[in-house]
Amino acid sequence: MLNISFTKDGFYQNNLIVVLVNSQLKLGEIALDLDQKFNQIITHALKDDGSFKGKLMESKVLTVISEGELKRIAIVGVGDETEIKQHQLQELGGKIYSVARDEKIKTAAILVEKSLGQHKIPEVMSSIGGGALLASYKFDKYLTKKEDNSDLRIQHIYVIGDGAEEAGQMFKEKKSEVDGVFFSRDLVSEVPNVLYPGSYAEKVAEELEGLDVDIEVLGEREMRALGMGALLGVGQGSAKESKMVIMRYNGAESETKPICFVGKGVTFDTGGISLKPSAGMDEMKYDMGGSAAVAGAVKALASRGAKANIVGIIGLVENMPGSNAQRPGDVVTTMSGQTVEVLNTDAEGRLVLCDCMTYLQKNFQPECVIDLATLTGAIVVSLANTYGGLFSNDDDLSNKLVSSSLKSNEKLWRMPLHKDYDDMIKSSVADVANIGGRGAGSSTAAHFIQRFVDEGIKWAHLDIAGMAWEKKSTNPICPKGAVGFGVRLLNQFVKDHYE
Repeated sequence: MLNISFTKDGFYQNNLIVVLVNSQLKLGEIALDLDQKFNQIITHALKDDGSFKGKLMESKVLTVISEGELKRIAIVGVGDETEIKQHQLQELGGKIYSVARDEKIKTAAILVEKSLGQHKIPEVMSSIGGGALLASYKFDKYLTKKEDNSDLRIQHIYVIGDGAEEAGQMFKEKKSEVDGVFFSRDLVSEVPNVLYPGSYAEKVAEELEGLDVDIEVLGEREMRALGMGALLGVGQGSAKESKMVIMRYNGAESETKPICFVGKGVTFDTGGISLKPSAGMDEMKYDMGGSAAVAGAVKALASRGAKANIVGIIGLVENMPGSNAQRPGDVVTTMSGQTVEVLNTDAEGRLVLCDCMTYLQKNFQPECVIDLATLTGAIVVSLANTYGGLFSNDDDLSNKLVSSSLKSNEKLWRMPLHKDYDDMIKSSVADVANIGGRGAGSSTAAHFIQRFVDEGIKWAHLDIAGMAWEKKSTNPICPKGAVGFGVRLLNQFVKDHYE
């Protein structure tokens, strides 16, 4: 893993020195000294051709010779520093990491001379360090022919400024969040012949060991005794046993109601008998992205010692078209007692979530419940890969989530719930159908889940189907692949509103 350190000096010893420049192209006192030491190379670069404007994320690398050694100076734009947001500081760190990686150097130093907007020097330093660490994620465990380029790989980034000690303390909390994100990314990235419900439950128990998280795993026998016909129906075509994992972290007084997270964990989704097209089906290993967000968030919150009580529940199944697979037209009885007509076996995530929701409400008294799921392709049609869809029965909870989503830049957009959508999932043979036709697919799915939310419970459903996987590699703090979407959002949500 990339090492991040905070110090007050020492940037001349590094292979790459990074100087932050705003849109006014003004250099700080230390940067000016650096400029003089290297024959005003920075000043010339800023003035000679006028191509560098200091825009946020803009970069330019300069090469110098110092005492016979080749060094590079990167000038990186911060734009209008009065407008910069916290998540942009993280993205700035990700951008700097990518510059250092592309230059194939071992060590880099980032000079932070002053506050940026409302963000004090220690916060700027720690946020940049956290963003660089997030950007460094790799999942390459199955590459047997890795290039031996360890000497050309960025190994250490030093963030240098007057607030080094305080920044280091602040970074401990950010590192906990990064660890949660990396755990989530590891789960989403893992291949489906390795990650299945049983091994997934084992990984969660192993990862959270020593973090004051109580873990309980229910197998099919226990779930059958509880009447979880919906969840078990999804997994009945697979040779892999379905599981439910309950994670409990108590960081507040025992009488404080827990904030509850529920995650869809379909470790591989073929669609079942309603088989998906073969093209792109390999991507369905990330149909457990909601559960990964819950597991990662619990790790992040427990690691940093959050002053809140948390319950995380994930339903783990594999949706396969075996000889015992669920059929379109089957009717299942959920733990709540409601019956469901399964019109499409590829609308399986909601069947997993409904039994998880009932178990949660029967065993805990939630302050609020938030479920996360890569649930519908319809949400991608509506919001593409820019927003996760938010559905909620409570305006205050919805507003809190949107506020925290803007801070974390894991953005949400509130979507509609309406009686018309509820009417669309009526069934003539059961209490409810698991699909509602071609229109409003995300809203009818949300209404299905809402059928299993008890009266008086504050609930929000996050459809993150478009957010779990980064295909274009345009996110500065996330390489192409698993995003770990939801971990930073939930951590920010708890921090903002419950601590």
